[in-house]
Amino acid sequence: MTDSPVALITGGGSGIGAAVARQLLEAGHRVAVTGRGERRLRDFAAELGEPDGLLTVVGNTAEYEDVRAAVDGTLKAFGRLDIVIANAGSATHDSVAEGDPAGWTDMVLTNVLGPALLIRASIDALKETRGRIVLVGSVAGFVPTPGNLYGATKWAVTGLAENTRRQVTEWGVGVTLIAPGRVETPFWDGNGLPPGQLLTADQIADSVVWAIRQPAGVDVNTVVVRPLGQPN
Repeated sequence: MTDSPVALITGGGSGIGAAVARQLLEAGHRVAVTGRGERRLRDFAAELGEPDGLLTVVGNTAEYEDVRAAVDGTLKAFGRLDIVIANAGSATHDSVAEGDPAGWTDMVLTNVLGPALLIRASIDALKETRGRIVLVGSVAGFVPTPGNLYGATKWAVTGLAENTRRQVTEWGVGVTLIAPGRVETPFWDGNGLPPGQLLTADQIADSVVWAIRQPAGVDVNTVVVRPLGQPN
């Protein structure tokens, strides 16, 4: 176990992040997951049987001290860091012309600043392992929709992925943007599921793990995954 790869996943207690954590643990990785809710993280660890290879860390992905503490805690617990996955995100499900600005600050900080802070906090450790940064974006970061401020944050993540790749590739660090279409996750809680076929969190996790497990020297950069039938 001491030589097995180590991944740190923000927002890893539910949805896509939890699905990725399960698959990586099954593949023999050691995994740290972060989240704002201590109870959710405790329940997730209990659901998995409190495995030795799982570390849970309470923190806010939009606060640099919390992110830095998560990275440091992962390194202390496992001795290395090979993969970081910026998965934490939120949406206000409203529009820029008619929505409530009260929720926008948290959404923008979580979705845009959070991934940047994770990159900054982890890059030195990733240089040592020639590791990988995975950013979970969205189809909304490629296809404009009317008034969609959430989509604008994901456009920022799309740009951040390529901007980061251009800097870190010379250090042997890979960058992958995973851009899901409609996925059945807690993202939709309180707003109802969208119509049509939805992907599962496990199906998106399949794509994340596939990108991570590419041969040495292969850098898969952008993966867009939609359910069949999603037109946009």
